[in-house]
Amino acid sequence: MEKVTPFLMFQGKAEEAMNYYTSVIEDSEITSISRYGANEAGDEGSVFQATFTLKGREYMCIDSNVKHNFTFTPSFSLFITTDTEEEIDRLYKQLSEGGAVLMPLADYSFSRKFGWVVDKFGVSWQVNLP
Repeated sequence: MEKVTPFLMFQGKAEEAMNYYTSVIEDSEITSISRYGANEAGDEGSVFQATFTLKGREYMCIDSNVKHNFTFTPSFSLFITTDTEEEIDRLYKQLSEGGAVLMPLADYSFSRKFGWVVDKFGVSWQVNLP
């Protein structure tokens, strides 16, 4: 086995999501994008397959050309450990904009400050300040 890579399937929002995530999380970048061409299975110009990194961890994503009756679920989330209160506050605010709050940003018994949100693309994030 070479490696295990988280894979996110969007329906027309893959590039927008990658651009957003790499702008919100420092030391992140889009590393490759392959697009559907004319007369291919997906919408021309949409993401056939792409890779991006968030703090050095690689992710893959696509724009599905098949419409599904499902999306992301909060039972799988991306967990961010922050270093400062300013950082957790910023990430919580940015990632929850246009999405939903699952757990408000607060002091919980297991963490000094923690929050859980679903972003505007449907991806679930836990942010933690230990």
